[in-house]
Amino acid sequence: MYNLTDVKEIKSILSRHGFNFSKSFGQNFLINPQIPQDIAIYSGINNDSGVIEIGPGMGTLTYELCKRAKKVVSVEIDKKLIPVLEDTMADFSNFTLINKDILKTDLKKLIEEEFCDMDVYICANLPYYITTPIIMKLLEEDLPIKSITVMVQKEVASRLCATEKDKDNGAISLAIRYYTTPKLLFDVAPDNFLPAPKVTSSVISLIPNETKISCKDKDFMFRVIKAAFSQRRKTLLNSLSGASYLDISKEDIKKAMEICGFSESVRGEKLSLSDFAKFSDVLLTEI
Repeated sequence: MYNLTDVKEIKSILSRHGFNFSKSFGQNFLINPQIPQDIAIYSGINNDSGVIEIGPGMGTLTYELCKRAKKVVSVEIDKKLIPVLEDTMADFSNFTLINKDILKTDLKKLIEEEFCDMDVYICANLPYYITTPIIMKLLEEDLPIKSITVMVQKEVASRLCATEKDKDNGAISLAIRYYTTPKLLFDVAPDNFLPAPKVTSSVISLIPNETKISCKDKDFMFRVIKAAFSQRRKTLLNSLSGASYLDISKEDIKKAMEICGFSESVRGEKLSLSDFAKFSDVLLTEI
């Protein structure tokens, strides 16, 4: 078995397979053995669990997942890493490798085919450049999963886990809270990676909500949220009245705000998800 966090061994394995790091795929491999162990532990998996791993790299986190789970299916976009992973994960019979783009993968079908009667978890060290599209795909597809445990850029983690009390609160924060209960677990400094990124990372947990905030039209609510955060320096009233895709007059927006008890000077970042649900319902039914 390889030591997949030893820099010398990592370089030897990659050199043997003729692999070079790709900036386009945002590849940074962990070299601190404690980090993948902690991610696997925090994920909550056990020997009855199924795990979907996104972007396994050379298998550092994969190794810890395979030690703990019943089955691990890793989805890797870079075909140059396929022989590397087939080498480093050769000792695990509970490991399956799929060479696909996660954004083009039918995850419901994958879960049905690969994880019969298993609780399914998602774990990943996500590439910074494509973090949000991947997370939103996982959430919007309403997958039958127990949790999502991922490492992302610290700045992104702050937005994903923000509440209305935080300066980083935004449209993505509200979307995350609609679908899940987010939690910031721990930070990971750049020197824990090869090559070292220029920024700090954070590991977060997203637990799907069994019951979501009630609203009459989810898509309309998120259009309202998008408009509210489109120009953060503007008030909610001015942001929404300037959004052509809402097609609601300033007077009607003002009336809905009055019904909801919102001040005309309030900004979108000060409203909670339940505030937006109530407000969007009023816009739909009272105006």
